[in-house]
Amino acid sequence: MARGALASLTFAALLAAAAPPPGAPDEEKITVNFVNADIQSVIKTVGQHTGKNFILDPRVTGTVNIISDHPVSKDMLYRILLSALRVQGYAAVEGDGFVKIVPEAEAKSSAVPMGEQAARAAGDSIVTQVFVLQNENAVQLVPVLRPLVTANNFIAAYPNNNAIVITDYASNVRRIQRIVESIDRPSGSDVEIIRLQNASAIDIAQMIQRVVPETNVSPNAPGSLPKAAIAVDARTNSLVVRADNGPLMHHIKALALGLDTPGAGSGNIYTVFLRNAEATRIADTLRGLLAGGEGSHAAASLTVPAGMQGAPGGAPSPAAGAATATPASVIQAYPPTNSIIISAPEPVYRNLRSVIDALDQRRAQVYIEALIVEVTTGLASEFGVQWNAGHNIGNGQSLFAGTNFSTTAGANILGLAANPLTNIGQGLNLGIIKGSITIPGLVDANGNPVTIPNLQLLARALEGTSDANVLSTPNVLTLDNEQAKIVVGQNVPFITGTYTPVAGSAVTPFQTIERKDIGLTLQVTPQVSEAGAVKLKIFQEVSSVTTDKALVQSADIITNKRSLESTVLVDDGEIVVLGGLIQDDQESSVDKVPVLGNIPFLGSLFKYDSRTHKRTNLMIFLRPVVLKDEKAASAVTGDRYDYIRNLQGEMGLPASGLLPPRPAKQLPPLDEARKKPLGE
Repeated sequence: MARGALASLTFAALLAAAAPPPGAPDEEKITVNFVNADIQSVIKTVGQHTGKNFILDPRVTGTVNIISDHPVSKDMLYRILLSALRVQGYAAVEGDGFVKIVPEAEAKSSAVPMGEQAARAAGDSIVTQVFVLQNENAVQLVPVLRPLVTANNFIAAYPNNNAIVITDYASNVRRIQRIVESIDRPSGSDVEIIRLQNASAIDIAQMIQRVVPETNVSPNAPGSLPKAAIAVDARTNSLVVRADNGPLMHHIKALALGLDTPGAGSGNIYTVFLRNAEATRIADTLRGLLAGGEGSHAAASLTVPAGMQGAPGGAPSPAAGAATATPASVIQAYPPTNSIIISAPEPVYRNLRSVIDALDQRRAQVYIEALIVEVTTGLASEFGVQWNAGHNIGNGQSLFAGTNFSTTAGANILGLAANPLTNIGQGLNLGIIKGSITIPGLVDANGNPVTIPNLQLLARALEGTSDANVLSTPNVLTLDNEQAKIVVGQNVPFITGTYTPVAGSAVTPFQTIERKDIGLTLQVTPQVSEAGAVKLKIFQEVSSVTTDKALVQSADIITNKRSLESTVLVDDGEIVVLGGLIQDDQESSVDKVPVLGNIPFLGSLFKYDSRTHKRTNLMIFLRPVVLKDEKAASAVTGDRYDYIRNLQGEMGLPASGLLPPRPAKQLPPLDEARKKPLGE
């Protein structure tokens, strides 16, 4: 008998010998002594004594050694089996009424217990637990915990809710839970308030943030919090400081109090450099604030400090045009560096500084897309028969009779008779010419009578269609509350006056002209509200020089013009229709001979029928997109840049006959274009 089988029998015999007699309590112990036994036999035997159902993966094979010098309970017997399986590289996944034994590497993909079930699971069972951190950063904590997780099991961070997900043995998960609880605790240092007596809290905060590196986010850990944070309470001129540790808090507090010293005098001069706002506008606003809203009359109370008059180097005097609420307060903008110079006592300066910081914010930009769609269809048809009978009767006289209907050039019989080959109109023209006829009373340049071909019959048929689909998409980008204008078209001259001198005058004739923009014009001023809606003041015009042949005989150029001026409120990113035109023109004319033209069928020989139908559909749409930061503006720029590159790529020509292929000339990718001058 094989040794493994013998060991199995020994193990079973020991279990049977240790089985409790009838009537004994269930807490009877079991003595285990198992050497080189088949693992499947061991699992089967443990299942018989513990009442658990096992499902074995076909790859679960081998032998195990389990030796117990002292009796153990049924629950401990099950735990000993799980530990033996773990040593062999197998894991137990507890399900609903059964235990599945699989290779350790595949246990994490099974339906393992979670939550409360995981807390009750045996130590060597595979479980999944989710830890939601309250203070620490999950992404930064995962590299610390990863070496503690079994090699074949799983750990990852979910940044959206700052959580860590772990699938491992229950005993190991509980150990990691204790480690996480000891790390994920509030910072030992409290938030402190530092009240300043002399300096401006805004200035001190900006200075500390420049010199203390712990107040800046680490570039190697995006999304992480800085070790120290400083906020300003302008109402009480205080700093609100949070630090990760006591020494850092003490360092920031000492630095702030050390800078909080009185100024050199009651008329201190300060320079405030603006980041976003325009210095001239901010200065005007502050002057009006100090003057009680009478900024236009504030110059009357101007006081120029002695050291500020006649600035050297030709620079404008900082006191020029400054306003004061008291004789000691002076405010002046310096546009070359976009800064404001303030001469005021400390309390006044602190109040002004808080106003400047509130106004000096990054303004949103608005990207405006306009869509102008014009669809025009036209249908024209003409049909008519004209006839004319002429005969020279002698003595310079001619006899004729006939019909003459259409006045369109090349379409009536008399106009065509003068020169049939060059004056013939559009469409199908059928005519009969018989000889020539002399027009009495008309002579040419040589004094000879005028003779024209005797056109006796003209039948004309014409049908024409015209379609036009004009699509214009002007785009413009502008700051909030700033006007933007885009013009795409031509500058066309219009005659406004002429002068023709009388005979014998030495004055040269001349004309006066006025040039106007003809094309597409979009002028818009956006205003972004706090709710995200955009108020737009819009002026849009579409104009063109007419090509209508019926109007070419006018005194000067004729233009078609469609304009719109309106104020609308649009939500960010939504499309709104600004206006439209739906025009349907139908014209019909019939020239005929009385009575004869009314005869059915035969009457067509005595009339001329002309019909036109023109339909115009014009719609104007607009969509504003608010760009609140540089990333949004970069995304719009990148999208338009890639669109142009794709259009350029479609312009390449393949090889044709003897002509070689011609590749399209494209702009470089946007990432490369940012590193070199535009156009290279």
